[in-house]
Amino acid sequence: MTAINLGMPAAPPAPLAPRRKSRQIMVGSVPVGGGAPVSVQSMTTTLTSDVNATLQQIAELTASGCQIVRVAVPSQDDVEALPAIARKSPIPVIADIHFQPKYVFAAIDAGCAAVRVNPGNIRQFDDKVKEIAAAASAAGVPIRIGVNAGSLDKRLLEKYGKPTAEALVESALWECSLFEEHGFRDIKISVKHNDPVVMIKAYRLLAQQCDYPLHLGVTEAGPAFQGTVKSAVAFGALLAEGIGDTIRVSLSAPPVEEIKVGTAILEALNLKERGLEIVSCPSCGRAQVDVYTLAEQVTAALEGFPAPLRVAVMGCVVNGPGEAREADLGVASGNGKGQIFVKGQVIKTVPESLIVETLVEEAMKIAADMGIDPLGDDEPTPAVVTVH
Repeated sequence: MTAINLGMPAAPPAPLAPRRKSRQIMVGSVPVGGGAPVSVQSMTTTLTSDVNATLQQIAELTASGCQIVRVAVPSQDDVEALPAIARKSPIPVIADIHFQPKYVFAAIDAGCAAVRVNPGNIRQFDDKVKEIAAAASAAGVPIRIGVNAGSLDKRLLEKYGKPTAEALVESALWECSLFEEHGFRDIKISVKHNDPVVMIKAYRLLAQQCDYPLHLGVTEAGPAFQGTVKSAVAFGALLAEGIGDTIRVSLSAPPVEEIKVGTAILEALNLKERGLEIVSCPSCGRAQVDVYTLAEQVTAALEGFPAPLRVAVMGCVVNGPGEAREADLGVASGNGKGQIFVKGQVIKTVPESLIVETLVEEAMKIAADMGIDPLGDDEPTPAVVTVH
C-alpha cells in the first residue's frame, strides 16, 4: 500500500519560563541550582541502621532514576551506619537530622554529600551554627535548611498564629542569615507545607528574597493518588515559573513511586528528556475497539523500553491522524483493524489481534535506528503513561 505522510512536528516546545537565577551548590556529584537540570530525589523508608536494606533500597531508587537520596538519622545506631552507606551508595546521600545537633557533625565526618537540618526542632540550634558552618565548609558539604509547617519554631508560631507562607520564609531566611554571618552560603532551602496553595505562596516569596537553590516539596502529601495530584499541581505551578532546583514527591507509597511521579512531572514540563510515553484516547461512543485494554496491553508490552518514544493508541480515526503526526509510533483502530503509523507515515494495516505485536516490532526497529539496544541492555528509561 502507498504510505501516507502525515508530517512530523517540530522539536518539543521549550520550558514555559526561564529558570530562576540562583547560586549553585554541589550535592556530591550532582550540581544543584545555577542553571543545572532539576534533579529528582527521594528518601529511604528502611531503618538506616540496617545498612544492607538501606543500600538495597537506594539501588532500587537509583535504577528508577533517583539522583539524590535522603536517609533518616534519628539514633546513634543510624549515625554509625552512615559511613558505609555514604561510601557504597551509587548516588549522593543526604543525612536528615532532627533534634540532635551532634549528629550533624557525625554526618559530615561520615562523608555524607549534604546534611538536612530542621531549625524548628533542633534545640539550641542557633548556638551551634558557627561550629556547623566551620565543619561543613571544611568538608565541602552543603546544608539544606528544611523548614516544615508541622515543626515551625515556636517563636514564629506565636508571631503569625499558624504556619503561614510568611512564617515559613522568615524561618528559613533567619537561619540562612546566621550561616551567612560566618561566611557560609553553601545552602539549599525548602519551605514545605501540606497545603499546595500555602506551599506555592511560600516558594514564590522565598524566590524573590534570596538566590539560594530551592528544594520543592509538599510535605505529608498523602496516599499515592492524592499526593500525586497535590505534588503535580504545586510543582507544576512553580516549575512553570522557573522556580525549583530539586524536587521530592512525598507519597504514602514505596519511594520508587515518588521517583516515577517526579520524573513524569519534569518530563511533562520539558525539564527532562522524555522517556517512553503512551498517548491513549479516553474512549467514547466512536470507538470501535476496547481502547482501555489495548492501551494497557501496549503499555505492558513496552514497559522499560530503552528508547524515548511517543506511542499513540487511538480508538478511532477522528483524533488518530493528529496523534499520528505527533507520535513516533502508533495505531488508529477500527472495524477490527489497526492502521500502524511510524514517524507520521501510515505504513500498514493489520488485524486487531496483531496490533500489539506489530507496535513492538516497529518500536524495536526505531530503537535500533537510534543506536539503542532494543533488548534493553542500555539503561532503561522509566515509562510515562499520559492518558488523554
